[in-house]
Formats: sequence, C-alpha cells, structure tokens
Amino acid sequence: MENQTQHDYDRIIAQCRRLFLAKAHDYGTAWRIMRLPSITDQIYIKAQRIRSIQEKGTQLVADDVDGEFVAIINYCVIALMQLRLPAEAPLDLAPEEVATAYDEETAENRRLLFAKNHDYGEAWRQMRIESITDIILMKLHRTKQIEDLAGATRVSEGVEANYRDMLNYAVFVLIKRGWASSVAEAPAGSSH
Repeated sequence: MENQTQHDYDRIIAQCRRLFLAKAHDYGTAWRIMRLPSITDQIYIKAQRIRSIQEKGTQLVADDVDGEFVAIINYCVIALMQLRLPAEAPLDLAPEEVATAYDEETAENRRLLFAKNHDYGEAWRQMRIESITDIILMKLHRTKQIEDLAGATRVSEGVEANYRDMLNYAVFVLIKRGWASSVAEAPAGSSH
C-alpha cells in the first residue's frame, strides 16, 4: 500500500506543480506581496468553503472541491517558500527559481509524509474526508494563533509544521477521492 501512496502522492504533486507554474507564467510571482497571515487566511477561505459544501451537500459556485484542495496544497507551498525567502528578496522571481523552490518544499514534505506514514501506518486511509477537512481547519486556527502571538509559543512546533501538515492532509484527501488516478489525462490549465 505504501508504494501506491508514493505513486499517488507524486502524481498529485506533479499536477499541482504544473498548475502552479502555469499560473506563475500568467501572473508572475504576485503572491510574493502576501504576508504569511494573508496566505493563512487564503487557505482558511478554501477550507471553510469545502466544509460548507460538505455540510450543505450542495454548492452554487462551479469550482469543484478537488480544485480547492489543490489550492490548499499550492498556498501551503507558497507559505513555505515565503518562510525561506529573505526579507530583501525581490517580489519578482525568475521562473526557474520558483520551480526549484517549489521542488525543494514539496520534496521536504514528501520526506515528512513518509516518515509519519511509517510511524502511523497509513492511519489516514481510515479517516473520513470530513474529519481531514476539520483537521485542516484546526491547524489553520492554530496557525492564526501562532501568528497572533508573533511566533512566541511555548510548546508549538510553529507555523511551518502546520503548513506542512495541511499540505499533506490535502494530498490525502485527493488520494481518497481518486484524484490521483484522474490527473494523468487532465490538461495543465485545469484544476484537475
């Protein structure tokens, strides 16, 4: 099962990367203007919309839920890149620099995922998608609290650990929803 998880994880991240780089082509690195709390709030909006749709059982806006989980993944990568970039880094980054940074952050997340997967025995496979959504929202509330404390925590791992966990939980949902098997046929510009 772990080999299937690795395969699915890599396919999902590859498609998220394609979409991210296509948007970077169109918009440049406009996301560089965002401070971490703004990125956290952007992820919160996506997760709250998912929960609202789950609770209501219907939606009025056509954007699909899978696309919202993809957005959570990519906003988490943005947050992780912003954490690494020095304060004096330019707002406009070269495409190859963005691609390299994306790859570095997702490689670290992949390493973390499989270390945790080893210890937890893929327990996420037994979780409900709604529970994973709630965990993402809880981690967002934790992140907001840490940001409001200006990082002065007593026992918390900090915001980076929360972004990494949210990213991986969003990948888990896409695996559970069968998205990994559908991404091979999807065009680069779509949310699939």
